[in-house]
Amino acid sequence: MYHQPVLKNRRTLLERAEKFVSDVYFTDCNLRGRLYGETCPVESLSSFLTPKRMSYSEALLQTFQPCKVGDGFGPTWWTCWFKVSLNIPEAWEGKEVHFRWEIDGEGMVWKDGQPCQGLTKEGEKTSLVLTTSLKNEEPHSFTLYVEMACNGLFGAGKGSMIAAPDPDRMYTLQSAELVVFNCDTRELLTDFEMLIDVVKMLGEADQRGYQALFTVNEMVNVCDPADPSSYPAARSLALRFFSQTNGQSQHTVHAMGHCHIDSAWLWPYEETIRKCARSWVTVIRLMEKNPDFVFTCSQAQQFEWVKNWYPGLFAQIKTFVESGRFIVVGGTWVEMDGNLPSGESMVRQFLEGQRFFQQEFGVYCKEFWLPDTFGYSAQLPQMMRGSGITRFLTQKLSWNLVNTFPHNTFYWEGLDGSQVLTHFPPGNTYEMKGKVEDLLNTVRNNKDKGRANHSAVLFGFGDGGGGPTQLMLDRLQRVQDTDGLPKVQMSCPDRFFSELEADSSLLCTWSGELFLELHNGTYTTQAQIKLGNRQCEALLHDVEVASSLAQCRSPTFRYPASTLRRLWRLLLLNQFHDVLPGSCTEMVVQDALAYYDDIRSTGCSLLKQACVVLAGEQGGATAVFNSLPWERREVVMLRGSTELALVKVPSVGMASVTDSEQPECPVSVTVQPDGTYLMENGLLRVAVDKAGRLTSLCLLKVCREAISDGCYGNQFVIFDDIPLYWDAWDVMDYHLQTRKPIVEPARPAVIVSSGGLRGIVSFTLKISEQSSITQEIILDAMCPYVKFNTQVDWAESHKFLKVEFPVRVRSPNAVYEIQFGHLQRPTHRNTSWDWARFEVWGHKWADLSEHGFGVALLNDCKYGYSADRNTLSLSLLRAPKAPDANADMGQHRFMYAVMPHSGSFQDSSVIQCAYNLNYPLRLVPDSPRLSSWSAFSVSSPAVILETIKQAEDHDKALVVRLYESYGSSVRVTLSSSLKLRKVSQ
Repeated sequence: MYHQPVLKNRRTLLERAEKFVSDVYFTDCNLRGRLYGETCPVESLSSFLTPKRMSYSEALLQTFQPCKVGDGFGPTWWTCWFKVSLNIPEAWEGKEVHFRWEIDGEGMVWKDGQPCQGLTKEGEKTSLVLTTSLKNEEPHSFTLYVEMACNGLFGAGKGSMIAAPDPDRMYTLQSAELVVFNCDTRELLTDFEMLIDVVKMLGEADQRGYQALFTVNEMVNVCDPADPSSYPAARSLALRFFSQTNGQSQHTVHAMGHCHIDSAWLWPYEETIRKCARSWVTVIRLMEKNPDFVFTCSQAQQFEWVKNWYPGLFAQIKTFVESGRFIVVGGTWVEMDGNLPSGESMVRQFLEGQRFFQQEFGVYCKEFWLPDTFGYSAQLPQMMRGSGITRFLTQKLSWNLVNTFPHNTFYWEGLDGSQVLTHFPPGNTYEMKGKVEDLLNTVRNNKDKGRANHSAVLFGFGDGGGGPTQLMLDRLQRVQDTDGLPKVQMSCPDRFFSELEADSSLLCTWSGELFLELHNGTYTTQAQIKLGNRQCEALLHDVEVASSLAQCRSPTFRYPASTLRRLWRLLLLNQFHDVLPGSCTEMVVQDALAYYDDIRSTGCSLLKQACVVLAGEQGGATAVFNSLPWERREVVMLRGSTELALVKVPSVGMASVTDSEQPECPVSVTVQPDGTYLMENGLLRVAVDKAGRLTSLCLLKVCREAISDGCYGNQFVIFDDIPLYWDAWDVMDYHLQTRKPIVEPARPAVIVSSGGLRGIVSFTLKISEQSSITQEIILDAMCPYVKFNTQVDWAESHKFLKVEFPVRVRSPNAVYEIQFGHLQRPTHRNTSWDWARFEVWGHKWADLSEHGFGVALLNDCKYGYSADRNTLSLSLLRAPKAPDANADMGQHRFMYAVMPHSGSFQDSSVIQCAYNLNYPLRLVPDSPRLSSWSAFSVSSPAVILETIKQAEDHDKALVVRLYESYGSSVRVTLSSSLKLRKVSQ
């Protein structure tokens, strides 16, 4: 008998199989060309364009004009509604019929008044199933509406994805028709694709790969694309291959549907609402068809959007949440930035998220879900545990530019020793497609082989939404237990983490922050957003403290709980991991700044109302409110005048401005023979040259000079700032080689105020022909730090502005404030891990100390720092051009301060001084002259009374949140003048 020769040329056999399913080559005779059968044009097609995002009911009232395939629609960010009339030919009885729709924008199909399917070409969703087997009694005529957003899945970047949007882009309708879909062809194509991927991914050294090669070649031999009766023979060959199973020790992949949707990024917040609906309604359709499909979804804010805008869809989601298939994860309001929000903001992320999920779905999340953020604070494990969360999933550390993080599954330990079980999907992405490559990468990249035999695979289009597709589900179904590949099971987070917990004895522990060695330009980009975040955090803190006290002191005052919740949720939304970091388009920046304006105006009104209640009847004096838990003695400027006053206000309390408060040592500012200015207040002596640089900074009580010999403090420097790709995100280490000091005065230093309560020296520096710095160096009476009130007119391109303080301190580590604590980072570059921290983040202060002496750098709205040997630097402004071409252009105002101190930063009140700089004393004019009073005090300076607010479920109770700030164990007494009936912890 004659037998066909079994050829062994791997390349020719593989390319033969690839061409057999190609969508480019030989589609006239290959299998791909048979995916669709007969076609039929739509009966009618009409549209209207609007710059608004409107509801379905509003759209029905508009006037639709005839249009056709090939027409363009736009411009960018507009919305086009299409009305489509369809009539399925009777001859198609028994066939699967799809409505095929291809356009560059993102579409949502509405049928019978309800959203029913997202259609996005970039998300590989281009058809709507009208019937799987057309029956004669079924309706053959339909009217559909397609809501099309004039933007792509990733916005509308001009020339590249992250470029600023092209405002004039048009979106072309490429296809709108009825088609017969050949389901058998699709199934066979999936078999071919998976086998071809096995061949390519296992490579020439793997015998299982050759089995796949010969199998797929034989399938080509037996399959005639023009004869569907030949398909079963080919499919049986594939099934035989896929059915050869693994051994018991094989790695198990837990596949979970996922759809990461950035709450804003290359598109505005409003478009995200539609992205959620388009993606999630598609998930619901997949769940109806695939009973084992499980989908994970985070971000309470997005659920609330869908609830408000698409109540019918939200009701369907709740049904699948109850059945355990649409699984809410994360426990936070949004997937926030992991570095920049304050400690209280992070607490509120969990509070608002967990409460929403409990109220709407009856569940508290056990997993914190933060796949895509730019680093992870060392305080997060404690916050997770305090929120009822013991598990953490993320991915971004796989982007490290310098060092490879050594684990995928491990215990992460925070500042206080709290631990959470942590998993980084080894496939190094949160939007896998169910391909063989994804599965093999999950096994091969696993850095904890032998310690953990389970990994997560999150499949579905992400970032811009989209989510899973039927093809992804079909791929995973093929290889549930196929020899040569890991075992695959559709799973859920609880099942996955339970498997890890059951066999966790060999897992390692990582202590401290998870520092992303990339995207450290986000600590500085979009300075106005950072300013708004810091100011609004402080304002809401003060509103809550003042309102809590007003409620206790006045029976008629009503705590503004609902308004505060709305303001907090706006603030939390702006802390999303592409908004607060500044890696977003100009439209998003405008939205974010408008939200901050809302918080400021409403918050200031609330604060005024509460403070008026605290001060009492009207009078001719000015009262001062202190929201911080220590007595403050500071110089303030009285409202409506240039008059200064020294005030003393008790902790969490109020006092009147009096004439009796005088400084122990007034401030003096004098001109020296060499032209420098000498500023003194009894605590500090500061020498300032004509360019505004500090030539000397002396701590008088120990007669210790802080500025290094031959160097200048307050030295502005500018760097070239051209990253490799991620413009708004990255500052590269090589920028340090381009340092240029700014030394040219546009206006040399002059004395503005010669002393008394406040001394001021002012100057202006020329950065370039377009940009300048104007600064007031301020020394207040009895103040242990020098303030630098700064205005920058900024019109640069790809430049990075910093200010440096080279100090007489030698230490291997600098200390930085983080949420509810601090941590150390190296000032040397011994290892690659040290070098990768050339630009780091911190909050209100950083400190460089040796035994007995140190220097702290404080600020009121900045987050980027560097410490190189003995030089502390604060990052001030960047000038990226993508994705916002106008990022940071314009005028900026901010304050920073330098504080030399004896002893440690703990013993010298650095922490308290940084709070003072960020939480101003609040003036209450037209108040009666009152005796000073204090509502709360704390017996130990190590303990910060951070928050006083009304309890969530008890309007007659207050929540008081304290944290230990020094890094020690301490016994503390919280005292209160309020009438307390019960105290619980």
